[in-house]
Amino acid sequence: MNMIEILKASMEHSKEEGYLGQVQFKVEGHEHPYEITLQSKRGKDDWSYALHFLQESGKEEDIEAVEDLLEDDEWFDMLVDAAQKNLVK
Repeated sequence: MNMIEILKASMEHSKEEGYLGQVQFKVEGHEHPYEITLQSKRGKDDWSYALHFLQESGKEEDIEAVEDLLEDDEWFDMLVDAAQKNLVK
């Protein structure tokens, strides 16, 4: 089981966009860190996201492995929680 290390997390809220968060993180055993952008109108269970490498591109199979990790609600919720803890009100 891969471990995720949160590097930086933030979230903002506006009436127009809803909740918009970003989390930068590293995955144990992966060469490059990632960034996920999270968006939700209500901030509940309706999250959409975009995942990409933080600075430079890495291996396609690495990002696919992280996509698979995010299918597990526990991993995804951990990233959402990290962003929500830093919500700017």
